[in-house]
Amino acid sequence: MPDVLIIGDSMRSPELRHEVPLSIGDPFLYAEVAGIRHVAVSVLELSRVEELGGDLEVHTLEEFDYDAIIARGLPSHELWTAIWVSAADKLGIRDAVVPLTFPLGHAEALRTVGIELRVDQPFFDDRRRVKNATELEGIRRASRAVEAGMTRALELLHDAEPSNGALTLGGDPLTCERIRAELEQVFGEHGAVGEEFIVSHGAQTAVGHDPGSGQIAASDVVLFDLYPRDRETGCYTDFTRTVAVGEVSDEIREYHRLAREALDVALAAVRPGVEGEEIHRQVCEFFYANGQKTQLHKEPGEVLRDGYYHGTGHGVGLEVHEQPGIGRTGGTLVAGDVIAIEPGLYRHGFGGVRLEDLVLVTEEGAEVLTSFPYDLEL
Repeated sequence: MPDVLIIGDSMRSPELRHEVPLSIGDPFLYAEVAGIRHVAVSVLELSRVEELGGDLEVHTLEEFDYDAIIARGLPSHELWTAIWVSAADKLGIRDAVVPLTFPLGHAEALRTVGIELRVDQPFFDDRRRVKNATELEGIRRASRAVEAGMTRALELLHDAEPSNGALTLGGDPLTCERIRAELEQVFGEHGAVGEEFIVSHGAQTAVGHDPGSGQIAASDVVLFDLYPRDRETGCYTDFTRTVAVGEVSDEIREYHRLAREALDVALAAVRPGVEGEEIHRQVCEFFYANGQKTQLHKEPGEVLRDGYYHGTGHGVGLEVHEQPGIGRTGGTLVAGDVIAIEPGLYRHGFGGVRLEDLVLVTEEGAEVLTSFPYDLEL
């Protein structure tokens, strides 16, 4: 097993949050040297990290010449680089793997003093693939939060009234922005944080990651792609439903029917040992057999904006998009993976439908972690 070095903060580094399961906003150092796990933090975080217990050896910055380095009067960016170089040297790091996001400035300084660093992102991805009990608990909590949010969203749509071709609620326009604000509150009440997510309508629903804006029409399609993060663990869920208000076009009905069946096709294929590319292939073949163009049924170099233009899914955990991929590139599923399955169909300038469930890969197959009806109409 190679030595390991990570420098950053655990609010933005999933690699750090996996090893030190606390939300720490200031940069700190984590290392594995000869199989021993070390963390170097300021006194501000010392007690919290010590309380984690386990096999983690906790060091203060003072052990690594912190006071002497400050006395040198270095600019802030040079100061912290010098501290991390001192820590790495005193911990005995000579050759270590680092994640892709390792800070370049620190890397250059460490290499200057003879410490070899090798970027190996798959190494870090693989150790986060199988979710531990704490992470799974956080994912389940975030999933309950998203279900509560979706329930509230449907209440808003149900209670809205048509006025001059658009929806109003309590005399005010019912907009995507208004629904998102309500969902943020519901997520918070359930211990989750939703900083960015999608509530789109009409033609916006055909643009995969359009966050949505404006007033919802009296006859409209509304897409909810919700991915709040559990506040305690930092773990995400990912969930999508598409609903229609007022009159529903035959095209949207057909998109919804096919997406629902494609979701079942994908879920039936989930099990340890299957390749993500194979699940994607099965979904694409299903759509193509039903007259829809897909990533696997287009000309090389063709930009696909209609039909099924994206992958079938991805891993979810301390990042909302992580390994394994379920698309044209992917990997072999293992028990303990948490993956999102999200088939959809779209026509640019018109609208689209996407459905998404979160799935735990088990030894026997799959457990769906999200639970909410798929109904198109209210």
